[in-house]
Amino acid sequence: MTGHGRVGYARVSTKDQLLDRQITALTAAGCLRIFADKKSGKNVEREELWKALGYLREGDTLVVPSLDRLGRSLQDLIAIVASLRKRGIGFRSLKEALDTTTPGGRLVFHVFAALAEFIRELIIEGTNEGLAAAKARGQRLGRPPAMTPEQVGHARALLTQPDASIASIARLLGVSRSTIYKYVPELKSSDDRQAIAAPAARAELTAGD
Repeated sequence: MTGHGRVGYARVSTKDQLLDRQITALTAAGCLRIFADKKSGKNVEREELWKALGYLREGDTLVVPSLDRLGRSLQDLIAIVASLRKRGIGFRSLKEALDTTTPGGRLVFHVFAALAEFIRELIIEGTNEGLAAAKARGQRLGRPPAMTPEQVGHARALLTQPDASIASIARLLGVSRSTIYKYVPELKSSDDRQAIAAPAARAELTAGD
């Protein structure tokens, strides 16, 4: 299937922006077909961009007014341009004067791709170093404990009260009964002894009657 030549893509990122200037620039650059996304917002799907990518054919060139109109991040931009190149489609950005159909333009995107990978590795390395440093300082990693030492102390103190029960203390501290048993394990064995002793006590009372 033969290509369509130059295909333009425009996008507004705020409600106050207008597409007119972008479309005028794309038309002047020789675009015979222009796709434009008028919706804004990071979470809104760029429907017209996907239509443009589907419309492009080998030998075509995708033209944008500026790099930030195509990609929302450096990684996003590189991924789209790399995908176009695999399909034999060129890319041109008017503002930055970049054109991947030229040796200079291809070199720029190689540098961009290398920079993005370098940044990614720096982030991973920094995260790992931060975790190692926190572990060396004895900081707890991951989810915080369900009960703090202060709460454990409160639970033990409350259980000395005659009318206190595991269920009522759990509600008061905002935790489950199983959590209290986990952090105050001696209560479990105490409850078990009470559960065994209760039938015997009832039996003695019955025998006494």
